[in-house]
Amino acid sequence: MSRFEEAKKIYASLGVDPEKALDALKDVAVSVHCWQGDDVIGFDCKESLSGGIQATGNYPGRARNPEELMADIDKAFSLIPGKKKLNLHASYAIFDGENPGRDKLEPKHFEKWVKFAKERNIGLDFNPTFFSHPMVKDNLTLSSPDEKVRAYWVEHGKACVKISEYFAQETGYPCLLNIWIPDGYKDIPADRLGPRARFKKSLDEILSVPYDKSKVYVTLESKVFGIGLESYTVGSAEFCLSYSAKKGITPLMDNGHYHPTEMVSDKISSLLLFNEKIALHITRAVRWDSDHVILFDDETREIAKEIVRNDALDRVFIATDYFDASINRISAWITGVRNVQKSLLFALLEPKSFKELQEKSDFTSLMVLSEELKTAPFGDIWNEFLSREGVSRDYLSEIKEYEKKVLVNR
Repeated sequence: MSRFEEAKKIYASLGVDPEKALDALKDVAVSVHCWQGDDVIGFDCKESLSGGIQATGNYPGRARNPEELMADIDKAFSLIPGKKKLNLHASYAIFDGENPGRDKLEPKHFEKWVKFAKERNIGLDFNPTFFSHPMVKDNLTLSSPDEKVRAYWVEHGKACVKISEYFAQETGYPCLLNIWIPDGYKDIPADRLGPRARFKKSLDEILSVPYDKSKVYVTLESKVFGIGLESYTVGSAEFCLSYSAKKGITPLMDNGHYHPTEMVSDKISSLLLFNEKIALHITRAVRWDSDHVILFDDETREIAKEIVRNDALDRVFIATDYFDASINRISAWITGVRNVQKSLLFALLEPKSFKELQEKSDFTSLMVLSEELKTAPFGDIWNEFLSREGVSRDYLSEIKEYEKKVLVNR
């Protein structure tokens, strides 16, 4: 008898059918962020990173152009099981001629990405890029008191709505458009309301662009603080949740964008009660929004449990968001995305009876069975998933070979 068959017996004794878990997992699409491959530099601007964003490290092999980035994404995707989408920032526009500026971006500047996606039968998600640009003035974009600056970024947002609809139409998959701004102040502001009022006005203007809401899901992402923006951010959690609710758009939570003791896993159930869909950027924060590679850790598993327990796999958009330049970037992609998938599988292998035990206040049984589950042969079920997806369990050797042949020569 194979290890998988033995594992199935053990899980069956706990009231779990691993076959159903594997069937569910293979249909969950994870949106993989393109910016891990080049340290968030992009192709449209030579400005250094701004807005509280830092990619630390100098590991060799950073992608320097679209061709290298696409090749690295292909390599990573070949070693990641399951369904995938590709998440792009607007700064990854590809120009055959002159760069018109972010306020004048058009679908044609992303034709090569659409071709890339269609050839691989994957969808595309999108993010306006409100950072690392000369038109970011005093750390402000959509909330700037300088009307020229604010108007520039409003036009950028409008352009991105149109590009998102183009992505959805061309690929046949809905596109999630995520708006996040780094706007804020290093020290205590004298006026907290004014910048938020301008941000609200800017968002209203961006959303005045008509779009097919069955194809494009506009989301709004909050943040607590960033480096250089320690005292105040315009797009706070309260602002973003309130605006999303009022406008009927989708709230997005990044689990690095809250206070260290706040857990996004605890927030998911509340948002599901009041929203048709919600969106997540999954990362790993070490003391702040430091965007470390996702691990198979407690919070990632707890996030996955909340999605699965509430039958919300079709209501939650799952994306990854981190950028580690201190290790092999392709390994970072694979490790992080696999750990999201591992966490989802771990959640799918949880007995349905756990809810019943809570309803009956049988917390003794709940604790004992929860602990038993931790030593169940989860690894054998995960390895079966990899096998069925035709993906190697050992990806380190393949990454090292790619590094030796490709990355070190850049």
